[in-house]
Amino acid sequence: MFAQFQRLQMQTSSATINLLKSGNGYPILLLHGYPQTHVMWHRIAPQLAKNFTVVLTDLRGYGDSAKPDAGAGHANYAKRIMAQDQVEVMHQLGYEEFYVIGHDRGARVAHRMALDYPQRIKKLAVLDIVPTYELYTTTDQEFATAYYHWFFLIQPYALPETLIGANPEYFLRTCLESWSKNFSAFTPEALAEYIRCFSQPETIHATCEDYRAAASIDLVHDQADLDQKIMCPLLVLWGDQGIIGRKYNVLETWRTRAENVIGEAIASGHFLPEEAPEATYQALYEFLKD
Repeated sequence: MFAQFQRLQMQTSSATINLLKSGNGYPILLLHGYPQTHVMWHRIAPQLAKNFTVVLTDLRGYGDSAKPDAGAGHANYAKRIMAQDQVEVMHQLGYEEFYVIGHDRGARVAHRMALDYPQRIKKLAVLDIVPTYELYTTTDQEFATAYYHWFFLIQPYALPETLIGANPEYFLRTCLESWSKNFSAFTPEALAEYIRCFSQPETIHATCEDYRAAASIDLVHDQADLDQKIMCPLLVLWGDQGIIGRKYNVLETWRTRAENVIGEAIASGHFLPEEAPEATYQALYEFLKD
């Protein structure tokens, strides 16, 4: 899937990050979501690499990146430290300024990155999310039903770990199938990689810690920064058949958090880069090309 990409491992201040790199031009960092890995970009990254230098990473806790201990109060999976990983990776690669595209959990890391490192992030694209703080503070039955995993994964260790660990492939396939509108969009090669990585007990635990942090320390950080806006241009894309587009006014929500926002719905479920790769690529390319 990534024949032209160089594979690397880089040590940050507190984690080893797995990454791929290819292309020439202005650097773009691509961040994946749950329960996936960098492989989710396999239909988008080669296209972008024709005009940009593309870096794909596995977030800490995911894929072949490190799964450090969660620390007190889940601090080692705070989006702040996950964002720091990525900035340190880009620095080691020689990129002090770059674009960021994030989907799902990766978009939440990217949101934090744009707040903590505004001088580095020159353009930001987030796929199929509204801010975490918004979701937790406006939760109702419709959201909780669709995003049941947000409330399941944050339960104390080892309840979700034990239940998911009994059949991780079933849980992963159920997530992909229920959040997408076209399960056949996941190629056998990509699906095999998701299963390989998600079947590791360390990954199951670390990804639960990601969500536990989101419901605790991340909310503290978010509340402290409610008046801070994203200053770089922001592109927001969402699936027109998913809960985010159905339940929220996505653009208006992000306009309360950013100075310069554009966006559109894509004919897709939650997994835009795999369910609608051409439309997603075109929207990203038009936003980034200048």
